[in-house]
Amino acid sequence: MSKIVRGYWAMTWLGLFANISALPIIGVIAFAGPPLQAANISLAFSIAWPAAIVGIVACSGLLAERQWGVILTIIALSMALSASLPYGIVRLIIVNDSQTISGLSLAMALLNLLSLIYWCRPIHRRTRRL
Repeated sequence: MSKIVRGYWAMTWLGLFANISALPIIGVIAFAGPPLQAANISLAFSIAWPAAIVGIVACSGLLAERQWGVILTIIALSMALSASLPYGIVRLIIVNDSQTISGLSLAMALLNLLSLIYWCRPIHRRTRRL
């Protein structure tokens, strides 16, 4: 990299480990039990696992310092945010468990939003990579 962007490598490695660890965690939550089990399974297959897989591919692009890695990261974070925020709100209203999965989902939505803001900064598009 010709110009060092603060937090680039830390966010890349953190994202890679988070996406890899998200795969089994999504499976455990999806098949955990009765409250909203049909919604959990459908969200796991339709958006959660695909977002995690796109995130892993995006992190590999970021580790290789490819320009498309930033774009794919923005797509993966948008996918995760589009599922975690509405799911957390609906689950909080219906099940009212702010200390468990609803709280975790809303916390993940907040982290995804902050990460999305970081990766949308113009410095990532101006920095010349391979």
